[in-house]
Amino acid sequence: MNAIISASDLARDLAGARPPVLLDVRWQLTAAKAAGEPPFDGRAAYEAGHLPTAVYVDLDRELASAPGKGGRHPLPDLAHFGTAMRRAGVSAGRPVVVYDGGQGWAAARAWWLLRWTGHPDVRVLDGGLPSWEGPLDTSVPAPAEGDFVPEPGAGLLDADAAAALARSGALLDARAGERYRGEVEPIDPVAGHIPGAVSAPTTENVGADGRFLPAGELRARFEGLGVTEGARVGVYCGSGVSAAHEVLALAAAGIPAELYVGSWSEWSSDPDRPVAVGPDPQ
Repeated sequence: MNAIISASDLARDLAGARPPVLLDVRWQLTAAKAAGEPPFDGRAAYEAGHLPTAVYVDLDRELASAPGKGGRHPLPDLAHFGTAMRRAGVSAGRPVVVYDGGQGWAAARAWWLLRWTGHPDVRVLDGGLPSWEGPLDTSVPAPAEGDFVPEPGAGLLDADAAAALARSGALLDARAGERYRGEVEPIDPVAGHIPGAVSAPTTENVGADGRFLPAGELRARFEGLGVTEGARVGVYCGSGVSAAHEVLALAAAGIPAELYVGSWSEWSSDPDRPVAVGPDPQ
């Protein structure tokens, strides 16, 4: 099953006999405080207009635990996550489509969590809300309680597994190149990358319209980064959000990949872990 869905296909499915559950996960990581602007309010954006029947999901509160030793966006408590998903109407036997404001990172985090915890049918709206040409709604729906019970599965890396994968397989760093090289670090305490990781900015997986490149182009990109047939692939970023978007791009290219959720925010918090700088993996 394709992990992404176009706006036209979503409109068709919503009009069908088995419409998907829609989750609105608008979220932004911004430098609003430095700019003197208020932080982005995903719920306010949702209430101003969302896809009909969509339920708002808060990334910071429902798709992650509080920041700490596990990084800035560690895994959520699964009981809490399950409650949030059932409240949104998520059931194991009904498809789910997730969208955000267009960047795709937050939607991909929700997609990854649902897939990792056992939901069999989850897709991300390609291009997010800006790709939708139908009407928007301002009412807040009250869906029937879902029955989804999350059960953790495979595909999750911790720091030690990520370090090992950087040596034995392909560990991709989804952050901007300048953060990978250690030239800047606007968020985390140390600049640089995990030794052996390859720079693979997730922004290069989409075109100018914010939609994913065709599967063949994505596969060619990852092959050029050293992802070989049958190789084990892992991805990390700053806090496990944009890396989920890269895992989604890999899935669209037909390449399974694992996610290091703690990512650089966890790795760099331990002074005993090695740090590499510069354009080369080592």
